[in-house]
Amino acid sequence: MSSTAQTTDELRDDDARVAVRDLARPDVAAVEQQGQMTHREILEALSGMLLAMFVAFLSSTVVSNALPTIITDLRGTQSQYTWVVTATLLASTASTPIWGKLADLFSKKLLIQLSIVIFIAGSMLAGLSQSVDTLIAWRVLQGLGLGGLQALVQIAMAAMISPRERGRYSGLLGAVMAVATVGGPLLGGLLVDTSWLGWRWCFYVGVPFAAVALVLLQRTLHLPVTKRDVHIDYLGAAFLTSGVSALLIWVTLAGNDFAWLSTESALFVAGGVLAIGAFLLTELRAKEPIVPLRLFRDRTTTLAIIASVAVGVAMFGASVFLGQYLQISRGYSPTAAGLLTIPMVAGLLLSSTVSGILITRTGRWKAYLVVGAILVVLGFGLLSTIDHETNMVLFGGFLFVLGVGIGMTMQNLVLAVQNTVAASDLGAASSAVAFFRSLGGTIGVSVLGAVLSSHVGDLIRQGLAGIPGAAQAASSGEVGLSDFNQAPPAIRTLIRVSYGDATGRIFLISAVMALVALVAIVFIREVALRTQSGDARARSEATADAA
Repeated sequence: MSSTAQTTDELRDDDARVAVRDLARPDVAAVEQQGQMTHREILEALSGMLLAMFVAFLSSTVVSNALPTIITDLRGTQSQYTWVVTATLLASTASTPIWGKLADLFSKKLLIQLSIVIFIAGSMLAGLSQSVDTLIAWRVLQGLGLGGLQALVQIAMAAMISPRERGRYSGLLGAVMAVATVGGPLLGGLLVDTSWLGWRWCFYVGVPFAAVALVLLQRTLHLPVTKRDVHIDYLGAAFLTSGVSALLIWVTLAGNDFAWLSTESALFVAGGVLAIGAFLLTELRAKEPIVPLRLFRDRTTTLAIIASVAVGVAMFGASVFLGQYLQISRGYSPTAAGLLTIPMVAGLLLSSTVSGILITRTGRWKAYLVVGAILVVLGFGLLSTIDHETNMVLFGGFLFVLGVGIGMTMQNLVLAVQNTVAASDLGAASSAVAFFRSLGGTIGVSVLGAVLSSHVGDLIRQGLAGIPGAAQAASSGEVGLSDFNQAPPAIRTLIRVSYGDATGRIFLISAVMALVALVAIVFIREVALRTQSGDARARSEATADAA
């Protein structure tokens, strides 16, 4: 008998023994589907990762609600308001594919811990900032760690849990997102409103949680490290980072620091396009490309990425300015503004938990994606009608609809891609979805911030038209934040009204982008969910290749 035939017989004997054991112990079948990990082992391993994700989401929400106070205290402008957010998104976006590729080559556990350390360093330094420019610089470092956390936790979950079973645990991730999204603004408002703490503690507050997450990960997360030759595509990483950065910086600065049709715009666009072109050529020849272009041959992956870009533009771009609307236009304190976002988070928690359970139970997932995308379009459409006098009960209802849609859409897009690609590409594919969602978010914050700034400036100039010299003083549209506290009462009222009436336009643009996501999702082909974890699939694929 040949060695190959003997190996095949041995594998069959092993399968028979497993089947007999499963008949004797019915609970083992589920364990086999989860990659040899019991439910308790998975929960223990998730504890550190979910805490790390909590830190990541907390850092975003706790700062966004405090930004009006931060910018006012440091005498920043509307453009700098946008950049404090954009800097973190830009760094996390550019680094996400790199983290994802490294996860296919190195220890996922070590990489998660490294991203936490980077995040802690960035947070501490951001809290020490004495100017908006310094704050933006340290937010970049914070974003590098944030990009790692967002990508690697999803990748590690895919390695441990099968797509069919993952819905059972995605509710936990949804709960973490919900708690951080509700708790962040509330905590940020409390810190800002407490005189002996102040906004700097918005950056310090996540550090203890991150330190605990490091310890938990060391004790509970045990993932096998695939031994393979490492060929890091440094050149591709450099081209990708420079290309994306150039284009995003152009989108952010154009219209404020220089005209859209100008020499500066031409240089930024030409440099960004050339770098992206060089990146694509490099990826075709690289032995271990950062973003394997073969992923885009798959219909599900390509459509999910298009939908992720549109969802990112709508969700990140619009949500960043919610706190600004509630505080500047409606006059609520940071704490009250956080409480007013609870309906959106409640909808997100409810839909992500229920849809995850139903997906695990039925194995069907596309219907939830379609319904979720429809609700996102509807939610943003309703929010596009708000102004400075909108009834807050109606406003809460609009947020609830939006939250339900986001909860059914975000995680399931990642699930659809992870269910389709080969196990060896799980890291790259998962990070590609996260990358394009963050890319959309960065573009959304930049473009919608420019739209808001321009529209607010127009409305203020119209309101000041009868006052000699006043309209010229507001010509830049920056008066809304930097001089708000020092402005006379009548001018403050005009600024509040202008911000309230201008915000609806942002949500209208978001609704159009959400409609693009809906069209892409409709054309995604539903594939039955696999019952093997990423690690189990990797072993199966390796065995098949060897045979």
